Amino acid sequence: MASGGDGAEAPGGWRVLVVGGGIAGLGAAQRLCRHPAVQHLRVLEATARAGGRIRSERCFGGVVEVGAHWIHGPSQGNPVFQLAAEYGLLGEKELSKENQLVETGGHVGLPSVCCTSSGARVSLELVAEMASLFYGLIDQTREFLHAAETPVPSVGEYLKKEIGQQVAGWTENEETRKLKLAILNTFFHVECCLSGTHSMDLVALAPFGEYTVLPGLDCTFSGGYQELTNCIMASLPKDVMIFNKPVKTIHWNGSFQEDAFPGEAFPVLVECEDGSRLPAHHVIVTVPLGFLKEQQNTFFDPPLPAEKAQAIKKIGFGTNNKIFLEFEEPFWEPGCQLIQVVWEDTSPLQDTAPSLQAAWFKKLIGFLVLPPFGSVHVLCGFIAGLESEFMETLSDEEVLLSLTQVLRKVTGNPQLPAPKSVLRSCWHSAPYTRGSYSYVAVGSTGDDIDLLAQPLPVDDTSTQLQILFAGEATHRTFYSTTHGALLSGWREADRLMGLWDLQSQQPRPRL
Repeated sequence: MASGGDGAEAPGGWRVLVVGGGIAGLGAAQRLCRHPAVQHLRVLEATARAGGRIRSERCFGGVVEVGAHWIHGPSQGNPVFQLAAEYGLLGEKELSKENQLVETGGHVGLPSVCCTSSGARVSLELVAEMASLFYGLIDQTREFLHAAETPVPSVGEYLKKEIGQQVAGWTENEETRKLKLAILNTFFHVECCLSGTHSMDLVALAPFGEYTVLPGLDCTFSGGYQELTNCIMASLPKDVMIFNKPVKTIHWNGSFQEDAFPGEAFPVLVECEDGSRLPAHHVIVTVPLGFLKEQQNTFFDPPLPAEKAQAIKKIGFGTNNKIFLEFEEPFWEPGCQLIQVVWEDTSPLQDTAPSLQAAWFKKLIGFLVLPPFGSVHVLCGFIAGLESEFMETLSDEEVLLSLTQVLRKVTGNPQLPAPKSVLRSCWHSAPYTRGSYSYVAVGSTGDDIDLLAQPLPVDDTSTQLQILFAGEATHRTFYSTTHGALLSGWREADRLMGLWDLQSQQPRPRL
C-alpha cells in the first residue's frame, strides 16, 4: 500500500476510511492494505486504544478480560482461532484436536459448586437435572427456524410455557419444587448473559436457531485477547491507525471537493468531532450497534434509507458486564472453576419487575474462578440486562459492599473478609459502544441483520460502495461474537476489492 500523510496522493489510487478500530475494522484494514489499488487507508478510532470490545487489562498482577472472554467454538471454521494459532497465541491444550472436536451446543458447563442465597449447598445432581431440562428446551427452540409459525413470539415465553407443563408433573415436596424453579431461574439469567439481553422474552423465537455454534471447547488467551488485535494492528503500516478521532457525521452521496485534491471530487466526506474533514471514495463503518441506535440520526447525512434505519432500531442490543473481585485468600476449594448462585424464592414463571436499587445483584449468575495470578485470587461475576446497567451507575465502594454481603450470605460465613479490590466493565456507559452485543429481538429477523450489512447507496446507478457496514451485528449467523466481527470486516474488504478488480480494466471516472 502506498502510504503518506493526509495531503495529496498520486492519482489512480483509492482513499478508504475505516470508522472504528475493533476487530472488524482492523480485519478489514489488514486485508485492504495489501491491495495495490489502495492509495490511502486510515482507521479512525474514537478512543485511545484499538480492540473495541476486546479489552484486556493488566490488573491484580495478571491480565483480565474486561471485554470478550473466550474464543467461542475454537476449531478450523473459526477465523479468530486460526489467526490466534498463526500468531502463536494459544497453548497446546487449546490447539489440540480433542479440544477442537468437543460439541458444547453453545451451552455453559456445569458449576463446580452451587449455593443458595442463604448459604445452603445445592446438590450438583439436581443442578445437572435442571440444566438438562433447560438446555434440552433451548435446543428445541432452534427447530422453529423454518416453521411456518411459532407458538409464541419469544424464546422466553416458549421456555416458560414448556417449563410450566413440566412443573405440573413434578411430585417432590414444595421445598424441592421451589428450589428447582430457582435453579431454572439462574439458567434463564445465564442465557441472558449469553444473548446480551435483559430478558429472554425480548429474544425472537423463530430466528433463534439461525445463530450457529461452532465445534470446540471455548478457550481463552493466556496473555489476553488483546494480543490478537495488537498483532493485527502491528501488521498495518504505521500511519494507518489514528486514535482519539471520533467521527461526528459521514456525508455521503455527494461530490465533495477538497483543496488538497485539486480537480478531484469524492462521494464521501467524513467530518470528525475535532472539526477535520476527510474525503474518501469508500468508508467502512464498524461501530457497535448500540452507538448506531443512539447516533444514527446525526451520524449520516443524508439520513439512512428508512429500511436500514428501521433494522437498526429493531435488532436487539443489550448489556452483559463483568465484576472482578480480588481476594488475599481463596474461600473456595482448590480446583473450583465456577460458583453458581441460586437466588431463593425466584422463579422464571413469576414476572417480577426488577427492584434495581435493593436487589440489582440478584441478576448475578455466579462467579468464574480465574486462574490464580501468583498469590492473587480473583473471581469474575457476570450480570446482564437492566440490573447490569444499573450497576454501572454505582460507585466501586457500593458494588464491593453489596457483593461482600452477597458472598457472606452465600458462603454462610458472616466473617468472610471483604474483597481487597474491585474492577468492573461498564459497557452500557461507554459512549462509543452503549452496550455489549446484539441479538435478534422480537419483531426482527435475520433479514434485518442482512439489511444492516447492505452497503450504500442501495441502487447501482450512482457511485458504488460509498458506505459499507461491518461489525458483529452485521453477521447473520455469528452475531455477538468476535469471529462474526472479524468475518464481517473481511467480507467488506473483499466486497471493495471485488469492485476495484472489476473496474481495473477501466479508467476511474471523475465525479
